[in-house]
Amino acid sequence: MNRREFTRYAFAGLGVAALSPSMAGSTVAEGLLPSKPVLPPPTPPASKAFPAGVGTRFSAKLLDRARAALDTHHNAFELRDRIALADFSAASKDLRFHIVDLIGGQTSSYLVAHGRGSDPEHSGWLRSFSNVPDSLATSAGAYKTGDIYHGIHGQAMRLVGLDPLNNNAEMRAIVIHGADYVSEDHIARWGKCGRSEGCLALAPHMLPQVLGLLGPGRMVYADKI
Repeated sequence: MNRREFTRYAFAGLGVAALSPSMAGSTVAEGLLPSKPVLPPPTPPASKAFPAGVGTRFSAKLLDRARAALDTHHNAFELRDRIALADFSAASKDLRFHIVDLIGGQTSSYLVAHGRGSDPEHSGWLRSFSNVPDSLATSAGAYKTGDIYHGIHGQAMRLVGLDPLNNNAEMRAIVIHGADYVSEDHIARWGKCGRSEGCLALAPHMLPQVLGLLGPGRMVYADKI
């Protein structure tokens, strides 16, 4: 660079320094000074993408329905950081019970059985929901997790149905419990899980983890897209 070019650039730099912030910004835009990269705005929590691996996928529509139910029944829940989705669009051999962290965006997925009244031919697919007593069927809708207790199935968690589609849950003794017919070994032999009497039955060795993640006062949402 010769003396004339050096002098020209030096004066240009002094001129920019003397400009107001708004004028300096336009000077940068014209290329006299190097511009800093513009960072994108942070993604709001409501639009986070939840990771989905093999056997852990659930539809965005199901999550949208669950969020809407969480808002509808907002007074019922002491805790809104995590929810559980029972996605009965999938077969019983798939991981279709998902605990979703609405703040961090992580999911944990598990096997879950449906009721025999919802799958009378034992196809492995839930065919229909029912809220009728003695139907032995799974009910759709939003549930509130209740107390953890010990009953005929061992450790279990009570569920309170919050919608007209599942408001008989307490009367029907619909709970989350462990069952031997929900396991990888059972699926390897039969190609599907066994059926409950309407309860959300999980693999016994995964039950403590699920109950620990949920605890009382959170939402479980069951549906089929």
